[in-house]
Amino acid sequence: MKVLVVGNGGREHALAWKLLQSQQIEEVVCVPGNGGTASMARCHNLSLAVDDFESISQYAIAQDIHLVVVGPEVPLAKGITDYLQAKGLMVFGPSKAGAQIEASKAWAKALMQEAGIPTAKAAVFTEAAAAKSYVKAQGAPIVVKADGLAAGKGVTVAETVEQAENAIETIFQGQFGSAGEFVVIEECLQGQEVSVLALTDGLTIRPLLPAQDHKRVGEGDTGENTGGMGAYAPAPIATPELMARVQTDVLEKAIATLKSKGIDYRGVLYAGLMITPEGNFKVLEFNCRFGDPETQVILPLLATPLEELILACVEQRLGEMPPIAWHSGAAATVVAASGGYPGDYEKGKVITGINEATGVTVFHAGTKLNEQQQIVTDGGRVLNVTGTGENFSQAIAQAYTGLKSIQFEGIYYRKDIGHRVLKEV
Repeated sequence: MKVLVVGNGGREHALAWKLLQSQQIEEVVCVPGNGGTASMARCHNLSLAVDDFESISQYAIAQDIHLVVVGPEVPLAKGITDYLQAKGLMVFGPSKAGAQIEASKAWAKALMQEAGIPTAKAAVFTEAAAAKSYVKAQGAPIVVKADGLAAGKGVTVAETVEQAENAIETIFQGQFGSAGEFVVIEECLQGQEVSVLALTDGLTIRPLLPAQDHKRVGEGDTGENTGGMGAYAPAPIATPELMARVQTDVLEKAIATLKSKGIDYRGVLYAGLMITPEGNFKVLEFNCRFGDPETQVILPLLATPLEELILACVEQRLGEMPPIAWHSGAAATVVAASGGYPGDYEKGKVITGINEATGVTVFHAGTKLNEQQQIVTDGGRVLNVTGTGENFSQAIAQAYTGLKSIQFEGIYYRKDIGHRVLKEV
């Protein structure tokens, strides 16, 4: 079986890596891929844009691609699934209508309210003055979000009213383009965030292992929000009892409400949760795809062949599958980022030491092969260094030991990934 993976990040490298562990997979083609996917056996890159649907479909048909797996949210929101399915291709990922659950925070909030899913109190605004008046009335801390897709950077957790007002101005002044036509303002919830990624065929929905991402750029969870600076799984704060409640109160309600709207949702439904110290939870957001960097710690622990689960979702027979099997232990990943991220950063820095990083799996995120066949930086989040072990202490220590071998100019990474879980062991 030939598989085409759309995307160029660490998530897509992890998906290709996991798929290639199966004897059923003859070849994986990554569009456009990165330096890591270019370096794997039975895997190669195709230099096309993720939203060049016509060229992707022509290639997939000509090369007899059996399955297309879509990684990023942008092509999903633009309708890649609808386009490729109309050409007769098998696609893992929701339709454009389903992808609204990530592409519009206001739409997702309305769906949660309709479904009775626990979520933060929120209001939606189309102009700055009304939004600022609401913030003044509510007070701080408060959360300001650009409505649309902003690569994980459109959220401000404002500690003061002034900070919230500045965030509102930034969004409405166009920093996030069309993503900032609406602003969603939410109450600020206290607790720990947990990512629950679930696979669904539109009828049945099954969660993967819960993970915890580290979204802030600075140690101690300080500084700007990023696309994620590291993660670990399985997150112990998401107890079996809590996960059972998430299944009935979040995942099943969401799928049922999507179905009631005529949306046949097949792919990943990712619920970002805030878990309070009392053990209650509310949904912060939904995403329509595998999380990044959560995928890089979930897939190393997955024992069931990934392509079997994906095909069961696409062919709407997930309910017939046995329970998802997992390896024991824990996984942790640390993101090595370009200096300056999530702000401005330089590209093209030569990366050394990846092959010397033993005992870890290095998933490439923002890398490429240059003309001299060197791996160089090509993004803000450059590498995900993933360790596994019998427990979190081992997995985290392994990731950091592996990182010591890797160098590039301006390398930055948090040195406290997993700090919460280490305090609990």
